[in-house]
Amino acid sequence: MTENRSDKVARGRPREHRNALPGLPDLRRVGANPDFWYPVALSRGVRSGRVAATAFAGERIALFRGRSGAVHALEDRCAHRQVPLSMGVVDGETLRCCYHAWAYRGDGRISQIPYLSKGDGRPPRGVRAYPVREAYGLVFVFPGDPERAAVTPLPDVPGFASSTYRTMTFSRTVRCHYSFMHENLLDMNHQFLHRGVVGKLQPQLLAYESGPRSVEARYLFTHTGGKRNRSARLLAAEGIGGRASSDVMTIRTEYPYQTLDLVPEKADHPALRLWAVYVPEDAEQRTCHAYGLLMIEKPRISAALHVAWPFIRHFTERVFAEDRMAVEAEQRAWDEQGEDRNHEVFSLILDVRDVLRTNGVPLGPAATANARACDTRACDDLVP
Repeated sequence: MTENRSDKVARGRPREHRNALPGLPDLRRVGANPDFWYPVALSRGVRSGRVAATAFAGERIALFRGRSGAVHALEDRCAHRQVPLSMGVVDGETLRCCYHAWAYRGDGRISQIPYLSKGDGRPPRGVRAYPVREAYGLVFVFPGDPERAAVTPLPDVPGFASSTYRTMTFSRTVRCHYSFMHENLLDMNHQFLHRGVVGKLQPQLLAYESGPRSVEARYLFTHTGGKRNRSARLLAAEGIGGRASSDVMTIRTEYPYQTLDLVPEKADHPALRLWAVYVPEDAEQRTCHAYGLLMIEKPRISAALHVAWPFIRHFTERVFAEDRMAVEAEQRAWDEQGEDRNHEVFSLILDVRDVLRTNGVPLGPAATANARACDTRACDDLVP
């Protein structure tokens, strides 16, 4: 059941300081739950007949696009000598290891060992294959229980297919635990960090709601002075002419994804929409890959957005670079101190930490190791 915290925020009632509660898991030691669809590459980055290396939480994954155009995702190691399959060669609908040319189907099964004879030992069955889907210009894999993949929907990004918006795609590595990214976007009280780009912005938390899997906050933004980047004015729906506007921003963490909608004054739909997710790369999950889809409403004069597009890209990259500087500094402090010494006072962030803890999984060997059963089973359907 969703709990509305707006009255508590408005009245400024103190909340217990959950950072200091004994026995509460350190959020930075909580891993991303693998039982969701996570993007691991841009679709355009996996070209026909080519292989691409990627990873999820220390699990190395080889992506390849076969002759049919379908993308496959395999554990990035040959069952023979453990050479990465991402170094291999696509052969029709199979992937051949670059070393001894063992061929793998898209389901991970070995389809051919060129020199195998009847007198040779029984080879392994193959390697792990991940459920894989393409959507929104991204390649998604399901790194968790494969039986759950069919009943777990892809994230919903309604603005992506709308003719009302034009989409800008982001893909950047950030050296921090994914939770720092959730906190950064949800806590809009850090606008002082961006003062050189957006001027003086005064965010006011109007209300927020939290539940077992989600936290949603609504802010009112007021520009109180300082120089404001022209692209910032455009994204804030002031338009090419720079008309004044009050903006309400709604940010939501719906585990494990985040969304942001910016609705100008008197508007009935967002002028800007963002969908984002932070995919852990290493086993300790101290590095993540941020994927974002920024959907910007097209103005009446479509050519205006075309002209402004590179400037908007530059502006958003600059803001992201400042955010990355801050969250990577937070991660370095955690690394140096060996624990989370944050003294958070914002109830909203305490709630999103609860959501991330509750829905995540403990870090450790069990969370990052792959099942290797396919290595030890006989390959009954091997085609020599």
